[in-house]
Amino acid sequence: MSAVDQKNIQASERINLLAPQQTRWPKDQAIIELKNVWKSFGQREVIRGLNLKIMPGITTVIAGESGSGKSVLLKLMNGLILPDQGEVYLFGQALSQVSEAERTELRKRCTMVFQNYALIDSMTVSENIAFPLLQNTKMPRSEIDALVFDLLELLELPNTAHLLPSSLSGGMKKRVALARAVISNPELVLFDEPTTGLDPVMIEFVDSLIAKTQKNYGITSVMISHDMASNSRLADQMAVLVEGQIADQGSFDHIRQSKVPAVKQFMDSAVIERMQRGEAEVSTAQKTQETTQESSNTNQQSYVARLKDIRKSFGDREILKGITLDVAENKILVIIGGSGSGKSVLVKHIIGLFQATSGEVEVLGQDITFGDRHKLRDIQSQIGVLFQGAALFDSMSVRDNIAFPLIEGRQQAPKKVAPLVEEIAQKMSVAHLLDKWPDAISNGERKRVALARALITRPKIMIYDEPTTGQDPIMMRKVDDMIVEAAQLFEMTSIVISHDMGSTFRIADEIAMIYHGELVAFGTPEQVKRSPDPRVQAFIFAGDSSHASDDE
Repeated sequence: MSAVDQKNIQASERINLLAPQQTRWPKDQAIIELKNVWKSFGQREVIRGLNLKIMPGITTVIAGESGSGKSVLLKLMNGLILPDQGEVYLFGQALSQVSEAERTELRKRCTMVFQNYALIDSMTVSENIAFPLLQNTKMPRSEIDALVFDLLELLELPNTAHLLPSSLSGGMKKRVALARAVISNPELVLFDEPTTGLDPVMIEFVDSLIAKTQKNYGITSVMISHDMASNSRLADQMAVLVEGQIADQGSFDHIRQSKVPAVKQFMDSAVIERMQRGEAEVSTAQKTQETTQESSNTNQQSYVARLKDIRKSFGDREILKGITLDVAENKILVIIGGSGSGKSVLVKHIIGLFQATSGEVEVLGQDITFGDRHKLRDIQSQIGVLFQGAALFDSMSVRDNIAFPLIEGRQQAPKKVAPLVEEIAQKMSVAHLLDKWPDAISNGERKRVALARALITRPKIMIYDEPTTGQDPIMMRKVDDMIVEAAQLFEMTSIVISHDMGSTFRIADEIAMIYHGELVAFGTPEQVKRSPDPRVQAFIFAGDSSHASDDE
């Protein structure tokens, strides 16, 4: 069948280009069914007697706390791993009862969109999208190219066919991955956190494209997602995993009103809708400090970093466009903005990792504009960083991970390090983990251990890089509390890079918004919320129709 025929055919009649001999799965039979499925890794039971049906033509969202078994469940569904007990049926076939070659044939009828895109860096956008057909069919290249360009148009990726992934934003990479997943006309698509790491406006946009693609291509979707605002829009059915079992399932509204205690706790912590006017939370940090702020003289405010008219270019591309920003001492500054806006580049100037093309940078009273090596070494020793993935050393115990900066930097004699580790572990509530290994502790515990490691040097500035990305609602609250707790306990300045508006308005004393390399808003959460700039309103209130703009 030609590309033109494929374009004009009804979604329900589309032929899978990787398995053209297969007729599409009937609408009245489960496309995936799990019956009493158990799965363990060593002594750890991850999936425990789970039963679930995935019906064709709808979107099923699987949610749950980190470590509840969601990713394992997704891999069981397409036979990447097999159950220890029970059975998984894919297109009516028991996956444990067929050969690997037969499982491979079944997988041709479904595909997966990965959280980290999994694009091939050496291939252009069009080559990435075409890859499944180029590798697995004998279709003429002209017909494949026609399908590619149809998808580029559908997913609003004009003039990108010749670009490499390295030149794309996070949202564009998500769309390219989606195009590659659907080009073969699969009947089933498995999504692993499709909007993780995207800003609020881009999340809404990607959601709309997922829905449009599902309708145009007649796809059954199974989606792992922590983003409840997305889930409320996309889910026809939702299932919540608790300790390896489906605790409750049904429509989104059913789950939202669930009486199951664990599910209720999970949903009570979730942000169901993007922020609406009048609904921004007063930040935890702001609540504890607003009396002091009201009575203090702003002229007496001390600053740990002052940036004046900072510009930064990479080749012909200007990333920062004259940003002037003062970072107040002992406060929590949250920097927000879309993917590619320049947030991380700005923060790297404060750390001294980048030197400005023009402008002035002063950190902790030192002018580091010109990147003086000795000044930078001194400044960087007073800055802590907590990365998205915690970045613990798996070959070291928790105790040794926390001690590492002092041992490696030779800041303390080894015999003096042990009591310092005990002290910081007590303050960060991880003392009971000291003799464990990183792979034996939870995601949230890893975050606290990584923060303890960063804090053991007693930094004056603590930087958090997207600390809540990929976290479930309960864990997001815990991370927010951890940031505020650490800021107050250690009397330090915190700089947080964030996409999450709920988190931002919970923890921030001040918010700075970067838009295409420009500082378009700065102030307290309430001041930023009231900004008259439509770009700020569109970002903060993404999804609120009263604030819709062309940027959305």
